[in-house]
Amino acid sequence: MRRTAFTALMTTGIAIATLMSLQAQAAEGKLVLYTSQPNTDAQQTIDAFKAKYPKVDISFVRDGTPRVMAKLRAEFEAGAPQADVLLIADSVTMEGLKKEGRLLAHDKADVAAYPAGIHDPAKSWFATKLITTGIVYNTKTTMKPTSWTDLTKPEVKNLLAMPSPLSSGAALIHTMTLTGSLKDGWSYYEQLKTNGALAAGGNGDILRQVATGEKLYGMIVDFMPIREKAKGAPVEFVFPSEGVSAVSEPVAILSSTKNPEAAKAFVDFLVSKDGQELALKQGYVAAHPDVALPAGYPARTAIKLLPFDAAKALANETAARKRFSAIFE
Repeated sequence: MRRTAFTALMTTGIAIATLMSLQAQAAEGKLVLYTSQPNTDAQQTIDAFKAKYPKVDISFVRDGTPRVMAKLRAEFEAGAPQADVLLIADSVTMEGLKKEGRLLAHDKADVAAYPAGIHDPAKSWFATKLITTGIVYNTKTTMKPTSWTDLTKPEVKNLLAMPSPLSSGAALIHTMTLTGSLKDGWSYYEQLKTNGALAAGGNGDILRQVATGEKLYGMIVDFMPIREKAKGAPVEFVFPSEGVSAVSEPVAILSSTKNPEAAKAFVDFLVSKDGQELALKQGYVAAHPDVALPAGYPARTAIKLLPFDAAKALANETAARKRFSAIFE
């Protein structure tokens, strides 16, 4: 019986290896990636992909998500989109493209190892990372926050900085996640405003303010303060007890792609264990539940992700911006 089981296992392994080899041989030609990844990350991603799919000549165009989308929109208007694959910051933007019929579903993508809610159920876009937003604080402060509600305490009066969802997609997702999950809803942000919270600037500026002591608390994406703490910065990062929001840096295939097979191979690589291990090497929390977390992070089980519905967020995006503006502007 053991020999039979072993033979079956070996046969299955050989079949999978053969299938992957055939897929690598089938994927060839040119592929253009539009991405908001940092240049170094984008190049590492392409190099790792080409190592497995050497017949694919892949190039990339890199900029922030708003500029990438502006370029793509101009190309749509001209009737000549150049990108085959899109890898950007947030799923709400992907939902907008999906609604317009701009994305090609990859029905055969293997996402069986992932929990529900990570990827688009229709398989039009796929999460590649989990970049969460939590609390950063300066180590000289006496009040060490563990909860989102701690930021409304008198000790935090006029000492909190956070990115504005009026200028940051990640901050908008964070705001919509918290208002949809915390019991106080939008009242939570009204309490932050009353407590003197400053909503302006990007994550880098939030880190600078907290690290220098200009502010003592901040809302920020996880990897920035964790990396800076390792370099000696006087900061600590907290995953609040209620849970955290996350942007997933999703990847999607444009319906106008000229090379769907190579595009599907690129998606397959990013959601595979090897592709997710690359995200870990780059210092991010991989979306794959079986991949370890980078140094400086707690166990994956200690990080609670708050629920987020990208399609619902797309429908409510304008209203959320107006509500936030009414509170903070």
